[in-house]
Amino acid sequence: NGDAANPACSGIEGVLEAYHRSLRSVQLYGPTNFAPVVNHVARSAAAVLDGSQYFVLLIITDGVISDMAQTKEAIVNAAKLPMSIIIVGVGQAEFDGKGGSGGPPQAWGFQSG
Repeated sequence: NGDAANPACSGIEGVLEAYHRSLRSVQLYGPTNFAPVVNHVARSAAAVLDGSQYFVLLIITDGVISDMAQTKEAIVNAAKLPMSIIIVGVGQAEFDGKGGSGGPPQAWGFQSG
């Protein structure tokens, strides 16, 4: 939302408002490191395990993930927390998930079923 001290958005309206604001002010460039933001949101989610809050991290990127190994580790570590992570690739970059070792979710440490 542009506020590093309080980065939360409330509801879909808050997400859309933050997205539209960022279109006017954010300049995209590399490297594209996701692990720090995943870990940041995971810390917030870990602090509220009573079911009163659920966190959704929406990342919109125009670049391939530069820290794939660290991002995979952060996602696996956050898997049991009350949070979802959505990564949307825009533009011409290759978003096939093969950056680093890639592979299906099982290769990331998730169990199906």
